Amino acid sequence: MKIFVTGTRGIPNIPGGVEKHCQELYPLIARLGHDVHVATRKHYVIKKQRNWKNVKLVHVYAPRKKNLEAIIHTFLAVIEAWKLKADIIHIHAVGPGLMVPFAKMIGLKVVVTNHGPDYDRQKWGRTAKLILKLGEYFGGKFSDEVIVISTVIQKNIFNRCKRQSQIIYNGVPLPEISEHIDFLIKIGVKPKDYIIAVSRFVPEKGLELLINAFLSSNLSCKLVIAGDADHATKYSKNLKKTIDDNDNIIKTGYITGEPLNQLFSHAGLFVLPSFHEGLPIALLEALSYQLPVLVSDIPANLEVGLDKEKYFKCGEINELKLKLSSLFIKGIDETEKKEYRKMINKKYNWQSIAEQTVAVYKKIYPLDKAKNGIL
Repeated sequence: MKIFVTGTRGIPNIPGGVEKHCQELYPLIARLGHDVHVATRKHYVIKKQRNWKNVKLVHVYAPRKKNLEAIIHTFLAVIEAWKLKADIIHIHAVGPGLMVPFAKMIGLKVVVTNHGPDYDRQKWGRTAKLILKLGEYFGGKFSDEVIVISTVIQKNIFNRCKRQSQIIYNGVPLPEISEHIDFLIKIGVKPKDYIIAVSRFVPEKGLELLINAFLSSNLSCKLVIAGDADHATKYSKNLKKTIDDNDNIIKTGYITGEPLNQLFSHAGLFVLPSFHEGLPIALLEALSYQLPVLVSDIPANLEVGLDKEKYFKCGEINELKLKLSSLFIKGIDETEKKEYRKMINKKYNWQSIAEQTVAVYKKIYPLDKAKNGIL
């Protein structure tokens, strides 16, 4: 099959949950023998390579404006998919779902992956939220197949669009734990003496809440925040100033590869205080590194099925503060580590996810080809 992918900023090593999802998934689908093309947004791509791990990269224009970027890029990507005569176009996220009727109108078979209700994010105004809801509806109503990454999203699609969808979870590879600490030395932290958060600098990630809870605790360790903002905003600028004003809080910016590997490998606690998630890959990464974790009790995090003590009431700073201290001191035992590894292998395995995704494609591809006498 010739598969064209859009709805992502691109791959490889471009920040974002959907981006990481695509980076892991599509090389595996290409390895299964399919012709995979991924549309990137030009201004996010530093090195304009044409191929990466057997995936063909199609660099498509996108404006540098958050309200227009995804929709214009997806419109142009759909045209590229049509020009390439793609057998299937796979559109990720609810905003790009606005282009599903257009893709169907020009004769494309469409699979949509709903990564969560983006309209719940605090960064969007009323008009943007309405447009995102429309994108979710169009994607759920008019695509040939819908993939969702959690039961929460599946129920939402059924209620809003009156159709069934296929659950295929996000995944995470089992990492090779780093023994190196040169990056830790560079940023001024010691192994097991810091708390880590991995996040974009946007309000729904709850970083301000985490910082306030950390500063009001009695902890003497460091708080390391790996991430940045896609677009500079008043919120992200204020957040960076708060971090810079406190010696015990360190921002690394967007990092990948060995620096990120070291941060995960040697952390004393991982925290995800989000108000909104689809199914957070950062949390799955922390579990794959067998770290103690503390996360908000939003539906997406609850679906992972951690012990009750690993959750705090979303937005509740006092409970967050208390659990930060207790879980950092407690750490993690060998039994929990084995349970996390078993969970990742069984439920969040990328090879299995790739095979499940191809099975969804085959629901619509062979039938279409059979009608033309090809199969």
